[in-house]
Formats: sequence, structure tokens, C-alpha cells
Amino acid sequence: MTDGETKVFRLAYVPGVTPAKWVNIWAERMPEVPIILATVPPAEAVGLLRDGGADAGFVRLPVDRDGLSVIPLYVETTVVVVPKDHAVAAVEEVSTADLADDEVLHPLDDTIEWTVRPGLPAFTRPATTAEAVELVAAGAGLLVVPQSLARLHHRRDLTYRPVSDAPQSQVALAWLTDATTDLVEDFIGIVRGRTVNSSRGRPPAAPAEKPAQRQAQKPAKNRSGRRAVPADRKRKGHRPR
Repeated sequence: MTDGETKVFRLAYVPGVTPAKWVNIWAERMPEVPIILATVPPAEAVGLLRDGGADAGFVRLPVDRDGLSVIPLYVETTVVVVPKDHAVAAVEEVSTADLADDEVLHPLDDTIEWTVRPGLPAFTRPATTAEAVELVAAGAGLLVVPQSLARLHHRRDLTYRPVSDAPQSQVALAWLTDATTDLVEDFIGIVRGRTVNSSRGRPPAAPAEKPAQRQAQKPAKNRSGRRAVPADRKRKGHRPR
């Protein structure tokens, strides 16, 4: 988009996503176009794109894809966040069945699609994952989240372990299909790992014309049809055959 007279690219991302590697490549390739970052709650990411508040965004699937173009990127490991003195901390991995006797918090911004949620229902539903982590630290329950969110809200008194059979969260790049600008195409190319010389599907520039090759000059002939002899060779007594 254009901010006044300055062209900028606005990128939204949900908590847990780290866009730094793509942003750094953008800064190297497109130094004349600033990139503006905005963290947005998962439930609001698609609305921000539809309202024109961002040119593209990293979202957590599933989302309402109506009018959107979506490129799935990667699937995250699902983990359970527990106090460091909890029994789960003593093992490398657990299953949902291992959590059956524990109260498991289910924040309103949960990004995992559960058919059956693990554990026992907790006494409350916190509004955010950050609040749920605080409750885990207070001993009020456990929390099952994508691993990036466990890292984002890391505390020294908490740890986490993979949950082998839990549903997983997938991160994707999304943008409005009708608003696929050249800048959006540029960012898609970066995310997909295209090189700086890639055409991104645009017609390639016409190759520069090669300079006309010079024709080899043939030796001049005199009136008799014989090749002319340079004057300096004549002075040395050379006679044409």
C-alpha cells in the first residue's frame, strides 16, 4: 500500500509466529519499502486482512478462506505446559490419556481444534493464553498449546512436554485474493524461498540485443584480381605471385 507518498508493506502475525527471517530478507531486497509489523490475536487476524488493515498475515489454520488466498507453511508440535515439580516434567513425552486426571485450562483464544479436550475442565476459562500460563504457574491447572506459544510465554518455574496424540496447529500465510499487489507477490516469493532473480510469474524482461558482430574484412583485390600487397612489403622487394 501507499502511506501518503511512501510505499510500505504491512504484515500481521499471530502470537508465536516469528517473522524475523522473512522480514530480514525483505529489508535486504526491498530497502526502499519499509515493512510494518503488527501482532494480532488469532481470532482477529482474518478480520484485519478483510478490513484492509494489513497486506498479508501469518495466521493459524483453520480460518474462513472466503476471499482469501492461503499458503500453509508448517505444523507445530503440541505441548502441555506444567509446573516444574509436576509428574509430567519427569518424562520426555505424554499422551492425552496421561492428562485424564489433571485439570486442563482452555483459554478463549485457544488455537487448537479439539474433538475431545484432554483432562478435566478447569474452574475457569481465561481470556488469553497469557492468562492461562499465569494460572498454570499458580497451580490452577495445565495448559495444552502449540510449542511456539509455550516458548513465547516461557517462565523459569514452568516447563513443557510434547503431547504425542494431540491435534496440531498449522501456520499459514494469508492475504486477500483481490488485493494481490506486486508487494504481496514479492513477499510470497520470499516466504517460498524464491531467489532475488525470480520472475514470480511475471513476464521476464526482454533480453538485451547483442551487438552486431563485425564481419571479417577480406583482403582487398587489385584490378587484376590479385590480392593487394601492403606497400611496406613492396619496398622489401616482395613480388606478388
